[in-house]
Amino acid sequence: MGLVAAIDARAAAEVPAGRGRYVRELLRALAVLPEAADARFLLYARERWEDPALDARFDWRLVPLPDPLWHLAVAARASRAADVVLSTNSYLTAWGTWKPTAVVVFDLVAFVPQAQAQSRAARIERLTIRPALHRAAALACISHAAHDDLVRRFPAAAAKASVIPLAAEARFGTPVDPAPVLARHGIDSAYVLAVGTVEPRKNLERLLGAWARLPDAVRGAHVLALVGPRGWDDDALLASARSAGARLLGHVSDDDLHALYAGCAAFAYPSLYEGFGLPVLEAMAAGAPVVTSSVSSLPEVAGDAALLVDPRDEAAIAAALTRLLTEPALANDLRARGRERAAAFSWQRTAGETYALLASLAG
Repeated sequence: MGLVAAIDARAAAEVPAGRGRYVRELLRALAVLPEAADARFLLYARERWEDPALDARFDWRLVPLPDPLWHLAVAARASRAADVVLSTNSYLTAWGTWKPTAVVVFDLVAFVPQAQAQSRAARIERLTIRPALHRAAALACISHAAHDDLVRRFPAAAAKASVIPLAAEARFGTPVDPAPVLARHGIDSAYVLAVGTVEPRKNLERLLGAWARLPDAVRGAHVLALVGPRGWDDDALLASARSAGARLLGHVSDDDLHALYAGCAAFAYPSLYEGFGLPVLEAMAAGAPVVTSSVSSLPEVAGDAALLVDPRDEAAIAAALTRLLTEPALANDLRARGRERAAAFSWQRTAGETYALLASLAG
């Protein structure tokens, strides 16, 4: 019998983006990974996520308990049933496992004041991370920036930490006609796209300030389209967005998001802090010219295929957007470089490196 790996797969069904996308794409890639052909994956969750890629090797084990009881129950069940455990959504699960456990480290946002994390979530992470780092057999960081943030704050974690980057889903790199999607969302002019949960960390306030600084002719010829679910401390942000004439699209399907990326004149992602910044890679895969931040993981993801700006400088954000919207040669160059950059990342690589890590922990 091959490796038996337990995975916290709750986010696949519970979280539309972020960690949910990570789990969904990891499972799909594991399903076609040659070296995992004789492995079994025990998927612990509160509800099942259905996908035709997942065959009989993927065994959903539903545990209908609230947090924090869920983590403790799953830690015990996974330790009895599996050779190794992958904790994808909480540091708390690693407290209770007695089989080798790899913990995915997405970011250190709870420890970065300027990132303005949601206060309750930040308190939980700060309270749970130290025992998890001690008990974990391995720490899989999703970027070099996340790795460096982790080791800077917890030097003892260095011996266990490695980097396994993410990737854009394959669909974002395929051709698409955005016209039907744009019509359905009422977008009938050129537009700048921004994607992310409406929360302070995504820096929507400064993006709106930069939008107001655009030359009148440039701003008048474009719409600012905002995609993403509501977050926290968002009432004033949403009011400002409406006052600025922005189109608030809320959460959209992946198919719609693909079309929106492909059709935009520019993609703006001036986040204050990211563990990886997956929307940047998705936008580049779809051929969007990108403006993003020069901080945290974003330069490592974007490489030389985007315009990088200080996210706290509205004038710099406005200047970069103006260039993309008025210099077709620059925009086309970044479209080509972005596609090439995105193609350097793959979920097959992510799955292969994750599986190799789990297999090494299981001996």
